[in-house]
Amino acid sequence: MATHFNLNTGAQIPAIGLGTWQDEDAQENAVYEALKAGYRHIDTAQTYGTEKAVGKGIKKSGVPRSEIFLTTKLWNNNHHPADVGPSLDDSLRELETDYVDLLLMHWPVAWERGPEPFPQRDGKPAVIDVDYVDTYKAMENLIPTGKARAIGVSNFSKAEVERVLQNSLVVPAVHQFERHPWLQQRDFVDWHKSKGIHVTQYSPLGNQNALYPRGEGIGRLVEDPVLVEIGKKYNKSAAQVALAWGITGGQSVIPKSKTPSRIKTNLEGNFKLSDEDVKKISGIDRKLRFNDSSSDFGYNLFSDLEGKK
Repeated sequence: MATHFNLNTGAQIPAIGLGTWQDEDAQENAVYEALKAGYRHIDTAQTYGTEKAVGKGIKKSGVPRSEIFLTTKLWNNNHHPADVGPSLDDSLRELETDYVDLLLMHWPVAWERGPEPFPQRDGKPAVIDVDYVDTYKAMENLIPTGKARAIGVSNFSKAEVERVLQNSLVVPAVHQFERHPWLQQRDFVDWHKSKGIHVTQYSPLGNQNALYPRGEGIGRLVEDPVLVEIGKKYNKSAAQVALAWGITGGQSVIPKSKTPSRIKTNLEGNFKLSDEDVKKISGIDRKLRFNDSSSDFGYNLFSDLEGKK
């Protein structure tokens, strides 16, 4: 079974990574436990407030930095081209490392420059007129410095990725977006393959997060009877089947957990599903997106994608 996927840079990204959103105080130990269990892919972001904890967890683990694939993300208040380099320097200081393996633009929306991470104007997000293409071009300039070994995007629509491709020199190595068996976006994934862009799935277990308002009253993805049934065949849980579904399709997955036992069991989601089981899972696609921050961000996200409210 694939433990890594090839990126268009020639580097490899491990199939399963640890997501570190939320629970800031728990992340140092979560990263330590994950690396001890065999993870070699850690995903963080400026806005998670977990970069420092991730850095400490990596140090504590004793695993050489060269063996770890580390991703962080540029936040919305650092989109001005002049802020992109200094912002990465801030992240590297927090992470206690000289480089990240991957730097992603977290969202395609720019907010007012400055130290305030959620700037407001008249009670609304302080959106400014900085084109994400210009932000991306500033990210391109970081590659020769060695501080970001690859760059990419996150939460972009198809049209937005196309604009980046048309107006820049470096094809994004990765596009990270919400994807799970209830939001499959198969055409979108195939399109990325045709462009040589690797897809990383966040929220690969669906509505596990209490912050996702659409998760109420519709059951949990990890209890979906189709996934449960398929799991019996492989002696795996429905959650492990959901992870295996992504990996079987060629995507990396970044489940988040702070519980050592669950961190370990998520790693056991790296197995191959049969074509027949993949087909069964294609039948449970609800086109159900849990994370749409459009109203909070002052920007129409995912405008041409499935699952748009």
